[in-house]
Amino acid sequence: MGSPRTRITVTAGLTGVTLALSACSGAGGGATGGGADGDAQSINVLMVNNPQMEDLQRLTADNFTTETGITVNFTTLPENDVRAKISQEFSAQAGQYDVASLSNYEIPFYSANGWLAPLDEHVAADEEFNQDDILPAYTASLTGEDGKLYGEPFYGESSFTMYRTDVFEELGLTMPEEPTWDEVAELAATVDEARDDMKGICLRGQPGWGQVFAPLTSVVNTFGGTWFDKDWNAQVDSPEFTEAVQFYTDLVKEHGEAGAAQAGFTECLNNMTQGNTAMWYDATSAAGSLEAEGSPVAGKIGYAAAPVKETDSSGWLWTWSWGIQAASQKQDAAWEFISWASSQEYEELVAEELGWAKVPSGKRISTYENEEYQASAPFYEAERNAIENADPLNPGVQERPYIGIQFVGIPEFADLGTTVSQDISAVIAGQQTVEEALAKGQAAAQTVGDKYK
Repeated sequence: MGSPRTRITVTAGLTGVTLALSACSGAGGGATGGGADGDAQSINVLMVNNPQMEDLQRLTADNFTTETGITVNFTTLPENDVRAKISQEFSAQAGQYDVASLSNYEIPFYSANGWLAPLDEHVAADEEFNQDDILPAYTASLTGEDGKLYGEPFYGESSFTMYRTDVFEELGLTMPEEPTWDEVAELAATVDEARDDMKGICLRGQPGWGQVFAPLTSVVNTFGGTWFDKDWNAQVDSPEFTEAVQFYTDLVKEHGEAGAAQAGFTECLNNMTQGNTAMWYDATSAAGSLEAEGSPVAGKIGYAAAPVKETDSSGWLWTWSWGIQAASQKQDAAWEFISWASSQEYEELVAEELGWAKVPSGKRISTYENEEYQASAPFYEAERNAIENADPLNPGVQERPYIGIQFVGIPEFADLGTTVSQDISAVIAGQQTVEEALAKGQAAAQTVGDKYK
């Protein structure tokens, strides 16, 4: 999450979308063209307009284009719009865009649809890229069912527990390095009772498959639940799924932030930064904002693993990555761009030009071993451990037919997760019970599951 969740508020399906979109484009090298026609040394890149991508756009012409002679024409759009645009363009396979920013949510089914070009041969021929330096969890999550690699990460994240070390010390509390959810709930209750000026914990309650269900699905996993069993039978009203949702909604209602039913990533970040909460379970990428120069809580935050119950780990896994359209006629030039944008060299360029805090990290082993990065990121070890322990293939206690930790890796999940999340938020708001919400969710999920049987 390079930005405060522009990447998580998808409310529409990713296939069959036909929207008239006006793109905000910027040319990295000043020329137009690319795609199926035009200059052979010009490529078109369609990407989300997150801050990390905006930095990339500013640095490309003077560095990548100067070094390679390849002009990069960028089209940048907000997340919801770019997802629809990429789906439209890549499903049509017209080759207009050579490269697009895709997450580990889309990569598996985009590759299964034949929309992406495999990258294995490019990687094998590129001695400088060093695929072994990419954290293994990302290589796994960007690999298709055919065993081929279809994406390279630009930046990545997992999730962990953030807490106020000064408040814990004041109250004589200890946060385990690997807490359970029961321990976290007890700590939240203790802080909530002892301090009138802050709540025990902040957790997302805002509707959205990537809002409330980003943390909540990771809770479902570690409580022994799953959206679907191995035969695509919906499990939304199962005892394990129900227990997880009951626990989560009770915790946020009893010891969480005010207005929790409408609080998402940004609201919890603000609560933590402003000293309104003692704990927060969310994305590892949030730590950079908490530790930023001028943050009131910089130096006062501790970092522990994502809480667990039945599993050894429960942190999620996310990356914005690069994929090449299968129909692109400029795949070699497209790979040169990807190789540079996802390289250690590019991270060092960002550090030199913009500072280590702006580096699109969370993907390379070498970054976490860099002493300059370590000095600027007191959370680096906890973040690396979270990413390395994330298992998108087996995030729970039972076999499942999809890839994904905080999401179900099928195109229908954007709609399904958002639909069910609206009822979860209603539970947090006190408007219905968990059983009522999950009964409706079970019906919606089974309709999706039946398509895959």
